[in-house]
Amino acid sequence: QVQLVESGGDLVQPGGSLRLSCAASGSIFNTDLMGWYRQAPGKQRELVATITSVGSTTYANSVKDRFTISRDNAKNTVSLQMNSLKPEDTAVYYCNLLRSRVQTYWGQGTQVTVSS
Repeated sequence: QVQLVESGGDLVQPGGSLRLSCAASGSIFNTDLMGWYRQAPGKQRELVATITSVGSTTYANSVKDRFTISRDNAKNTVSLQMNSLKPEDTAVYYCNLLRSRVQTYWGQGTQVTVSS
């Protein structure tokens, strides 16, 4: 069983920065894909970024060049550094682990609000 716990969500002004962290417990494999998703009010959950255990990353077009995902395999953590935040980045951010392309785990989510 895998458990994911996010932290770091907050209220931040437009143009500001925030760093989200996700701690994974349980059996974490090198083949697991980890990532961040977000869900804004009234919208579907969407992919933000993913990272493999060897550091290969993917990003949504809307966050490229502003967000950076990183992973510490020894500590079983994944982080999301968010810079140049915009009001449209406001959402609940969820940590995700995908195993063998079919088994998925979610954290409880952390609220990010970008507002002046």
